[in-house]
Amino acid sequence: MLAAFREAGVTGQVHAVDVLGGRDLGVGADEDAVLASVFKVPLLVAFARLADAGALDPRERVHVPAEGRSPGPTGISAMLDPVDMSLRDLAFLMITVSDNTAADTLVGRVGLDAVNAAMRELGLRRTHVEHTGQDMYALMTEDVGGLDPAEFFADPAAIARMRVLDPAVTNRGTPREMTRLLELVWRDEAASPESCAMIRRCMGLQVWPHRLASGFPYDDVMVSGKTGTLPTIRNEIGVVEYPDGGTYAVAVFTRSSSTAQTQPRADAVIGVAARLAVEALRRS
Repeated sequence: MLAAFREAGVTGQVHAVDVLGGRDLGVGADEDAVLASVFKVPLLVAFARLADAGALDPRERVHVPAEGRSPGPTGISAMLDPVDMSLRDLAFLMITVSDNTAADTLVGRVGLDAVNAAMRELGLRRTHVEHTGQDMYALMTEDVGGLDPAEFFADPAAIARMRVLDPAVTNRGTPREMTRLLELVWRDEAASPESCAMIRRCMGLQVWPHRLASGFPYDDVMVSGKTGTLPTIRNEIGVVEYPDGGTYAVAVFTRSSSTAQTQPRADAVIGVAARLAVEALRRS
């Protein structure tokens, strides 16, 4: 696994656990990692728990104006006109296409304090959500002195100054805590059974096939996941389900030595590492 990371030009952390059997393995599984958009899974869990408690209505409709949206290349972030949508559909977009505006609109209803309280209640004490997507973008812009994104993505010195890449001060967690969160969702313990089913559905419909799912290119194996991306950071957490009932939660966090935005090997090694870890658990 470490050799695969080296060949892809990244450093990596991995944790995998057999959801039904409890066996696990990992590399750097208890070291803090930058979550990037993986923070949207703790946010979704907190949203679900508030809905279960009757503190919000998932069907509540929200108006999202065209102005002031969080930057991003997908979903509402990339749209031009005002949008009216339910909270639960915002949650769907947040996970399936990693829509930053959908996520930040949901944060406005849920609150970061509630996200972190939910993680504490679930025993995940190393997982902390510090910033919204818009906050992260503002920090990056500030740290690079107002450079245009096209410029700072290509400037290693600028990227080195970014606080969003330091797990001590940004959205963070550990691979082990992320797989634990997924275990709780797949066991209907993170929220009500209905809410956990909603979370599983959203993650199962994520559109990106180039990271975790690339390690399991089989029609009868289901991969549910959530990616995370920042300059030099490529992550994914998810659950791999086999036709024989085998169910494995996996978290892979990587950091590239290159600042290039397009790095197919760095993306693909997430699937490679996940497959190696799951195959090792299936043999044990």
